[in-house]
Amino acid sequence: MTIKIAQLSCGTEYSSVQYEIEKAARSVGAKVVYPDVSYADINDAVKRFGFNPRSPQLKLMIARAISLADGKYDADAVFITTCFRCAEAALVRNELRRFIQENTKLPVVTYSFTERLKASQLLTRMEALVTIVTRKELLARERQTGLTAGIDSGSSTTKAVIMENNKIIGKDWTTSGDVVQSAQLVLENAMKEAGVELKQIEAMGTTGYGRFTLGKYFNAKLVQEELTVNSKGAVWLANRQRGEATILDIGGMDNKAITVRDGVPDNFTMGGICAGASGRFLEMVCKRLKIPIEDLGALADKGDWRNAKMNSYCSVFGIQDLVTTLGEGKSFEDVAAAACHSVAEQVYEQQLQEIDVRHPIIQVGGTSLISGMVTAVGEVLGERPIVPPNSQYIGAVGGALLSSGFL
Repeated sequence: MTIKIAQLSCGTEYSSVQYEIEKAARSVGAKVVYPDVSYADINDAVKRFGFNPRSPQLKLMIARAISLADGKYDADAVFITTCFRCAEAALVRNELRRFIQENTKLPVVTYSFTERLKASQLLTRMEALVTIVTRKELLARERQTGLTAGIDSGSSTTKAVIMENNKIIGKDWTTSGDVVQSAQLVLENAMKEAGVELKQIEAMGTTGYGRFTLGKYFNAKLVQEELTVNSKGAVWLANRQRGEATILDIGGMDNKAITVRDGVPDNFTMGGICAGASGRFLEMVCKRLKIPIEDLGALADKGDWRNAKMNSYCSVFGIQDLVTTLGEGKSFEDVAAAACHSVAEQVYEQQLQEIDVRHPIIQVGGTSLISGMVTAVGEVLGERPIVPPNSQYIGAVGGALLSSGFL
């Protein structure tokens, strides 16, 4: 069965963006489709929607969204995309996302593109949409069974987890280097802690940037993108597999914000305009302060970000602010707090504006171990997020949990 992804877009015909979107969809066995509407439908849709944009393509987007909501066109998922430079398009994109979610049960993702868009940037999003459609029952499973392993090959760290009968019995992590060697190391250490051998592992799941390489190397039963795997691991660790939640993962290279209902994602966004809104910026700050990143959280909790304002929208400009602030004699504590707060603000502005935040908020990933970062997110959102035990192992846990569905 070919998964039909309805595209609602404006401006994608420029600079080969449309070709890249369709290429990414084809690579995961999906087909991009366009809901049929008439000229009269467009006029009626704009009136019903309550907003009349100047762009004809934005009007067409609105009409196609209403066609989906009214059940006049059949699709399995929705991909909403516009150019990031257009403020009017950003408004329509976000409101259409909300409209689709309120009036259908279709999984939806929004994306703002640049003229230099590459299919690799879209692959994870398309893959996640297809996974949600085709593996909903697998994603809804609440317990791990048997003896399984999960490996998360991330941009900064590689993690492995061994699970047996819904419990973590072994785990390990290391900084990412050679994809296979890093995975072998953490898997061996996790198995040693668990007291098991590779031949005893009944199923394995791989995720992250190196998932395909590792999936082939270990003959894994599950090879799956990190959006669905991470959300599964997060709700399992937080014991929030029923009801609604928002997963926030501020990663080393990109960020993910995912809304879930009964453990199944239905809206997500990922990426970031610059590393200034990711864990990479915090690493750069620690290098400049000459402190280990493990000490950043406690240092930030002692400071006040208002005394050393910083804007890390761009990592280069963020470091310039850092140098200037230190030159003014501000304390390391205030600077650390300002760095964490700046990342939290950028995550809010770049990612959390593209989803409807549901409560509770579950913060995961390596940066969730930085207490000052958790404090900053809580200040920006007005609610301190839940940080579950082993929060940095979400991908590996999700891989081990979901792979048991193949036993």
